Amino acid sequence: MGWGEDLKSKIIMSILIYAEYAEGKFKKVAFELASYAKKVAETLGTTVTAVTVNAGDVSELSKYGVDKVLKVNNDKLSGFTAKAYADVIKQAAVKENVKLVLLSSTTDSVYLSSLVSVALEAGYASNVVGLPVSTSPFQVKRNAFSNKAFNITEITTDIKVLGLAKNSYGIFETPSTLTEEDFNPTIGENDFGVKVESVEKVSGKVSIADADIVVSAGRGLKGPENWGMVEELASVLGAATACSKPVSDLGWRPHGEHVGQTGKPVATNLYIAIGISGAIQHIAGINSSKVKVVINSDPEAPFFKVADYGIVGDAFEIVPQLIEKFKAFKAHN
Repeated sequence: MGWGEDLKSKIIMSILIYAEYAEGKFKKVAFELASYAKKVAETLGTTVTAVTVNAGDVSELSKYGVDKVLKVNNDKLSGFTAKAYADVIKQAAVKENVKLVLLSSTTDSVYLSSLVSVALEAGYASNVVGLPVSTSPFQVKRNAFSNKAFNITEITTDIKVLGLAKNSYGIFETPSTLTEEDFNPTIGENDFGVKVESVEKVSGKVSIADADIVVSAGRGLKGPENWGMVEELASVLGAATACSKPVSDLGWRPHGEHVGQTGKPVATNLYIAIGISGAIQHIAGINSSKVKVVINSDPEAPFFKVADYGIVGDAFEIVPQLIEKFKAFKAHN
């Protein structure tokens, strides 16, 4: 018996996803989550429902297989408050009588996952990297040990919550006919024990969370005054800029650009490391990236051991050449 046939009798209602929306658009992870949910739903012969919070036009979700959107519009939810958002998702799950809730692996959703799981008395598996391995028992494949290994996790509860690892499944267009429904969950004052005073964001740049390409640099650049070529390379590639922990600790770059195990995890299609030796904590945080390119003058730098492509040489000579090559390529294509 296939896993779809096995689960069909258990999950007969819609699969629920939380589609994150910010700055007037859906985050890229929302489309990956919808794509994943649609594939599972097709196998089970069911549908995909998304819950959104203060989203504008939600029609774009239909491109990726979402059949129904529960639209929550509430001024109290204008700033992200985990407990309140978790309560919204829980009530949406109860309303739709779902047995499978899917979240992404953004900072917000990782925060939400445990709260949603407790509220629904559901088992939760994070860092899921593929479709269910089996459903009797229900098992999923996950990243483990800072993305150095995989494990198979079994969930035995009636309701299940999965956190999909970023960039692990992909985005696929599967057009559907979308139904929109206004949803007004009950939100109490006890949902707002934490108050958001302000949110500071860098505007006009590609965020690390949404980037397909990240250009990162370390102390090999010698000082913050040399970051112009990193930003220029990122601009040419349509990439986000990032840095190693020592760089952010020195104040050369904002802490929000620090990537690695102790910073922001990165799972991009392409990660370019310039002048970063490759401390184990840094490598652990970016190891899920599909292609890793390292530029370093030290041929013994640890980063070369995990790199898909390595360039031994002076970054101050190599990076400007890369910029010119990419500019020329773009000009002719």
